[in-house]
Amino acid sequence: MTVIQVSENLAQWLGVSASELLGLHLDGLVVGGSSLVSHLGELDEDEAQPYHVADIHFALGAHQAVPIAMMLHRHGGVLIAEFERPGDTPTAHSRLYPLVRAFISQSKDIESVDDICARAVRVIKRLTGFGRVKSYRFDEEGNGLVNAELADAGYPSYLGLCFPASDIPQQARELYCANRIRIIEDVDYIPSALIPALNPLTGASLDMSYATLRSVSPVHLQYMRNMATRASMSISIVVEGKLWGLISCHHDRAFPVSFQTRTACELLGRVLSLQVETKEAHIQSARMLELRQRIVQMLSAMADHDSVLEGLRALSDVFVDFVGASGAAVVSGAGCTVYGNAPSQAEVIALADWLSDKGGMEVFHTDNVGRDIAQLPALGNSVSGVLAVAISEIHSNYLLWFRPEQTHVVHWAGRPEKSINTTGSLNPRQSFEHWQEIVEGFSTPWTASEIEGVSELRLAVLGIVLRKAEELAQLAEELKRSNKELESFSYSVSHDLRAPLRHIAGYVDLLEDLESGNMTERGHRFLGTIAQSAKFAGTLVDNLLSFSQMGRSTMRPSEVNLAAVIDSIRHEMRPDYEGREIDWHIDATPKVQGDPAFLHLALRNLISNAIKYSRDREIAVIKISAEEHDKEFVVSVSDNGVGFDMKYADKLFGVFQRLHRQDEFEGTGIGLANVKRIIERHGGTIRAHGELDKGATVTFTLPKQSDTGRQSAT
Repeated sequence: MTVIQVSENLAQWLGVSASELLGLHLDGLVVGGSSLVSHLGELDEDEAQPYHVADIHFALGAHQAVPIAMMLHRHGGVLIAEFERPGDTPTAHSRLYPLVRAFISQSKDIESVDDICARAVRVIKRLTGFGRVKSYRFDEEGNGLVNAELADAGYPSYLGLCFPASDIPQQARELYCANRIRIIEDVDYIPSALIPALNPLTGASLDMSYATLRSVSPVHLQYMRNMATRASMSISIVVEGKLWGLISCHHDRAFPVSFQTRTACELLGRVLSLQVETKEAHIQSARMLELRQRIVQMLSAMADHDSVLEGLRALSDVFVDFVGASGAAVVSGAGCTVYGNAPSQAEVIALADWLSDKGGMEVFHTDNVGRDIAQLPALGNSVSGVLAVAISEIHSNYLLWFRPEQTHVVHWAGRPEKSINTTGSLNPRQSFEHWQEIVEGFSTPWTASEIEGVSELRLAVLGIVLRKAEELAQLAEELKRSNKELESFSYSVSHDLRAPLRHIAGYVDLLEDLESGNMTERGHRFLGTIAQSAKFAGTLVDNLLSFSQMGRSTMRPSEVNLAAVIDSIRHEMRPDYEGREIDWHIDATPKVQGDPAFLHLALRNLISNAIKYSRDREIAVIKISAEEHDKEFVVSVSDNGVGFDMKYADKLFGVFQRLHRQDEFEGTGIGLANVKRIIERHGGTIRAHGELDKGATVTFTLPKQSDTGRQSAT
C-alpha cells in the first residue's frame, strides 16, 4: 500500500513535489484509503477493470476540501489509483438507469443485428451528447462497415462506408477486447509523465492497459485531427471473446464524459455484446436447422437407393441448394458427376487431384479460387467460390459446391492506405472522403453455418459408407466360406466322377471291339455319340478338378523363363495345328517370378485358344509379346481369329461362360476362368479386347515382386 509511481500532474494538483508523494502509505495520500481498497477486495468482479470506489479527499496539499472521483484496479502486481475532477454531463445521473433499462427492455425478436446496433447508437447519443455516434462491425479481414449512425448537423456521415482494417492495429484490437471503453476528452491534451518512468518493482514500464486515463498513440491522435475530431470515446462489442465491432463517438471540440456516464455506456456495451451474440446464435441455429433438414432429405434418398451417389442424383436440386451454391459435383471411384452451374468434369477432377495432393483437409473452402488455387487457372475462369468435403478416409472421393463471381463495389471512408514519413514512422490517413473500389474475383463468402453443415453431412455419409463397408466385409466373409465349400464340393464331385466316366469310355471301346459285327449302323452311331459325350464329360471333369485345385494348391514361386515355357507349349500342341499355316510372332520375353506349373497352364490355355479360334483363317497370325514396366511385366497373346463382341467382355473370364456355340468351337468354358485365377493369385490383372471377325487379344500383368506367399494362403 505504498506509493511507488505518480503522474507528474498529481504533484501539480496538490502543490507538492513528487518526492513527497513517493513512499507515502495510501492513507497518507487519500483519507481512509485502506478501507476503500478493502472495499474493492469485497467485490465479486474482475479487479483488473477500473472501479469507482468513492469520491475522496486528499490528505495533503491543495484540493483537500474538494471531493475527487477515485477509480481503482489491480494489474501487474500493483494497485493503480486514478483521480478525476468532477465535470458536467449532458445527461443527469438520475436518467442513466432508465435509459439503459429501456435499451434492454426494447429488444425484439424481429430485430436484425443492424437494428440492435442502431438502437444502441440512439441510446448512447442521448447518454453522452457526442456530436456523432456510429456503430460498425468488422468483417473477416478486419475492415469495419458502418451499420448505424446518428450525427448532428455539420458532421459528415459515414453510414454504409467501410473503414480499412489497417486503421486499428492488431495490438489495439486486443486492448479493445480487454478494456471495453476508451475515452480521449481532448485530442490536444498534454501527456503527463510517470515519476519514476519505470516501475521500481519490475524495472519495466508500467502496464496501463486497463487504465482509464492512460495516454494514447500519437499516430491515433493525428488520425483524429485528420478526421476533424477533437474528442472521442469507443465502446467495444465483443462476441465470443473476439472484437466483433465498435460504437465510436466523436465530437468537434473537447468533450469531457463523467465516469458515471462512462460506466453506463460500458454496461450498455456489454449488454449490446450479449444481444448481438444471442441474435447471431439464433440466426446460426435457424440456418443449421434448415441445413439439417436437407441433410435428412439427402440421407433418406441415399437409404432408399442404397447408394450415396444415387441418392444425391435423385435429389440433385437439394444437393446443389444445400449451401446456397449454383453448382455441385461428386467425385468418386465411379467417376465425376456434375450438377447445375458447375465447372467441366475435367476441371472438377483436376480440383479433386489438387485437394488430394494437399492432404489432411476434411473441409476446404475459398471465396477466391484465383487467389487460393492459382495452380488451376481454368477453374478460376469458371467459378470463384469452392466448398469441398472429403467423404473417404482412403480414396479421393469428394462432394463439392461452387459459386460464381460476384463483382461488387466497396464504399470506403477514404482510400485505405497509409504512408511512412521521413523518420520511418507511420503516417495516419489524411482523407476520409468517400472512395469507391470495384472488387472482382470473389464469390459470396461461405458462412460458418454452411461449413459446419457440410461437416455434419460428411460425418453422416462416412457413417453410411462405413456401415456399407461392414456389410460388404460380412458378405465377403460369407462368400469366402461358400467358395471354399464350393471348391471342396467341386473337387470331390470331379474326382469321384473321373472313374465312372473312364468306365463308360472303356466299355464303349469293348463293345466296338467285341460286338462290332453284330451291331447295326444305327448302333454304331449311338456308341460314337456315347464315346464323344464321355470324352467331353471327362475333359470337363478334368478341367473342373484343375479349377478347384487352383484355389487349394500351394504356390511355389521361382524364376520362370517365359520364352522356354512358350517353346514347350508350341511343341506340346504341334499335333493340334499340324497341317495348318500359322505365322508366329514371338517377341523376346523376360524372366519373371511365379509358379512355373501355374504359369505354364495359363499360357497354354491362351495359346490353345489362339490356335483354336483362328483355325478358319487361311494363314493364322498369333502374336506373343511382353513389355517390362517399372513395377510389372505386361504379357499379351493375340490372334486374327473370329474375335468377340466387347459388350460381352465382362463374361469372358467367368466359369462356363462361352461366347461361341459348342458345335462351332469345342471347349468347356473353364479355361479362361482358370487363367484369371492363376494371374490374380500372382497379384496381377487380366483383360481382353476383341473385335468380331478380326481377332482377339488377352493381356495380363505380373508384378515384379509378387507376394505369392500371401496369395497362396488366401
